[in-house]
Amino acid sequence: QVQLQESGPGLVKPSQTLSLTCTVSGGSITTSYSAWSWIRQPPGKELEWMGVIGDDGRTWYSPSLKSRTSISRDTSKNQFSLQLSSVTPEDTAVYYCNVFNQWGQGTQVTVSS
Repeated sequence: QVQLQESGPGLVKPSQTLSLTCTVSGGSITTSYSAWSWIRQPPGKELEWMGVIGDDGRTWYSPSLKSRTSISRDTSKNQFSLQLSSVTPEDTAVYYCNVFNQWGQGTQVTVSS
């Protein structure tokens, strides 16, 4: 069974770039037809899909976040990463990585000076 684990700083200052990594075990990020997503949940709000990277490395982003979001991967480490630039306190959320019905445990990121 695929397992996912998010990692990265828990505190980011406004205007900086948030960077998170998802480490995958039990499966390969290059598996055909797989799609690896980043999803977040701000406090008191619903889950928000941010973007996805496919098995071939192609990416798609939420229109509302596209200008600030970048998803990349390192196939040698079986990891994929999220970068969100120019963060504000509104980007404070629990960030999850996901594939099909498998989720990481989530990591809290707070944007504050």
